[in-house]
Amino acid sequence: QVQLEESGGSSVQAGGSLRLSCRVSVSIYRSYYLAWFRQAPGKEREGVAAIDTDDKTTYADSVKGRFAISRDTAKNTLYLQMHSLKPEDSAMYYCAARPRLYYPPMTVTQALGAGVEAFRYWGQGTQVTVSS
Repeated sequence: QVQLEESGGSSVQAGGSLRLSCRVSVSIYRSYYLAWFRQAPGKEREGVAAIDTDDKTTYADSVKGRFAISRDTAKNTLYLQMHSLKPEDSAMYYCAARPRLYYPPMTVTQALGAGVEAFRYWGQGTQVTVSS
């Protein structure tokens, strides 16, 4: 069973920065696509960013140029560096993992666009609150 544990959520002022971390319980080197999703109260969970096993990344339009996803395979940890935060970025942030050979086959861009159904394993979330 793959376990994911997020950390790093906090309350910040608009324009500020945060870095989220997600520790994965198994090796992520060649085995999993990893992603960050977020969910605000009353809204659906949406994909924010994802990274594949070749370190190709993809982002939601709303965060392009402000957020950066990365991974440290030696630490089995996923990161989300967030800059220029806006109040509309406030949400619970979740990390998710999709086995590379999951069916149906997808590129990392397709997987993020497909949403929650494309990812098998989920963390419990970490709260980000951005005040104006």
